[in-house]
Amino acid sequence: MKAATVSELKKELQEVPPAQLVELCLRLAKFKKENKELLNYLLFESHDLQAYIEAVKQEMDAAFDDAPKQHAYFVKKHLRKILRTTNKHVKYTGSKQAEVELLLYFCTKVKKGGFKIGDSVALTKLYLQQVKKIEKAIAQQHEDLQYDYQRQLESL
Repeated sequence: MKAATVSELKKELQEVPPAQLVELCLRLAKFKKENKELLNYLLFESHDLQAYIEAVKQEMDAAFDDAPKQHAYFVKKHLRKILRTTNKHVKYTGSKQAEVELLLYFCTKVKKGGFKIGDSVALTKLYLQQVKKIEKAIAQQHEDLQYDYQRQLESL
């Protein structure tokens, strides 16, 4: 079975009555945890982006506190897990500003966390990939924000 395009879905959803639309959204939320989390963000948290970013940062702090520091393999796995959840939250917001702030925070925590990035090629590449993503997202920001974020990036 072939899935419809986004434009086809949009046209069809405009034809659906509001009560049925609510049922469709709830049914969609039942199938995947990610759908439910996105719906939760859109309904309850999208009005205050800064508060959402702070909540994600607190979640990241808790994850970094649990991170192993000894073996590079386990450090890499744990950092990838933190990064996966961070990227999921960035995807929910759809905001480049949130992406820059959360990835800068991630890189700052990695630097200050006492992880031996230089000892492992995988950790070095992971870190450098995030720096590249930050630079790319900074380029799409307003000039004033670009300057502020660029200074934060250089301090890393």
